[in-house]
Amino acid sequence: MAEQLLREDFLYSQIADRLATQIEKGILKAGDRLISLRALSKEQGISLSTAFKAYVELENKGVIEARPKSGYFVRFSPLNAPERLPSIAAGPVIEKSNVEEMIRTVYKTMTHERIIRLSVAAPSAELIPEAKLNKAMIEALRKSPHSCTQYEAVQGNPALRKQIAKYAFNWKGNVSEDDVITTQGCMEALIFCLKAVTEPGDTVAIENPIYFGIFNIMKSLGLKVLEIPCHPDDGADLEYLQDALETVPVKAVLFVPNFSNPTGALMPDHRKKQLVEMLAERQIPLIEDDIYGEMYFGKTRPGTCKSYDKNGLVMLCGSVSKTLAPGYRVGWCLPGRFKDKVLSIKIMHTVSSATPTQAAVANFFETGRYDLHMRHLRRALHTQCLRYVQAISDYFPPDTRLVRPQGGYVLWIEMNKNVNAFELFESAIQESISIAPGQIFSSHARFSNYIRISFGAPYNSVIDNGLKRLGELIRRQYS
Repeated sequence: MAEQLLREDFLYSQIADRLATQIEKGILKAGDRLISLRALSKEQGISLSTAFKAYVELENKGVIEARPKSGYFVRFSPLNAPERLPSIAAGPVIEKSNVEEMIRTVYKTMTHERIIRLSVAAPSAELIPEAKLNKAMIEALRKSPHSCTQYEAVQGNPALRKQIAKYAFNWKGNVSEDDVITTQGCMEALIFCLKAVTEPGDTVAIENPIYFGIFNIMKSLGLKVLEIPCHPDDGADLEYLQDALETVPVKAVLFVPNFSNPTGALMPDHRKKQLVEMLAERQIPLIEDDIYGEMYFGKTRPGTCKSYDKNGLVMLCGSVSKTLAPGYRVGWCLPGRFKDKVLSIKIMHTVSSATPTQAAVANFFETGRYDLHMRHLRRALHTQCLRYVQAISDYFPPDTRLVRPQGGYVLWIEMNKNVNAFELFESAIQESISIAPGQIFSSHARFSNYIRISFGAPYNSVIDNGLKRLGELIRRQYS
């Protein structure tokens, strides 16, 4: 019986994918009528229930709709979405102090109650398997000789490190548990890695635009930044970086190759290999932030730069903050040849990471719950991404352009040049809508007519009304 259910799940997903491809390529256009369930069943040699599941999956993604007594019709095609963003053009330079004030203002409003949080690039509560996590925590406490009340090993929970090493297989990694150091979230992992390879006053190359939290790290460590333009398709401009390395004494590079925040850009694997080889020639460490790597919409997980590392110069960082439990603060790094230095830094700063949450996450991995959860999460995020793009197409001005990500949590949206993103943010907050203005993703607030919107929350009438109202606010700035 179980095998039959698995076969049906595979069949309906396969058929839904084929129909989605036809819609994406324009073979089936918006308004076209699909064949009936009975005809689909007969044509594909499947049951009516399997045919129905295939149509329901496409309906949930917002690409088809059922019309009473008429059948199923194509509702939306990516060809009807806002124009794809071909490149990311920076705007004028703004004083750094003003940028920091903008970031503080956005942070203050991100967690306000009763706000539509389009600014938070993290899973909403509805997508977190709270009951199963609680069960994993209880099981971990029961198995522990001292109920997880003792200090954890400095390098981290052995069971968790073993699971992280095991999952490295997904990105073609060949690591052991001894290569892994656990941390309090990915940000701490990035800080430890930066401290291991730089000194105050050194220059670190980062993407532009990039997550504003990275700027806080650089400032706290007294580091200078060299901003490398980021293309919405290929990620960081490696040719620009190569030219810059000829004249700028870069001590380290920190990139987010998989679904970079805020652009959602995915660096192709061959470019990752090119980056690793380029830096290896100069013995420059690469800190790889892979926090979004598991949130892919395709069939396979994108690779990592770490998988091409032959010299121990790539320091991969990750966590479960974006996939499973933001509040658990469970992260890790694979620091390569810098392992001893990172361990020394961890001892100086935190000694060890929290025992209960590490043990619970290890249990969640061991029992197979993580794999099942990620399959559901990836499907949900892909569906939500399509619904948000559709709403932007419906409600935002026609000259709106955006990056269509292949994974992650965010949409990077370019508006008319007359729109000031921070002023739009201030107007939206008055309407209880929180967005991330483009200015906060560059050290000099260059992206003044861009905004970042997260699709981490399931699409519903509240989100729909929020995006509709946001579109009206954008139009108001035209005049």
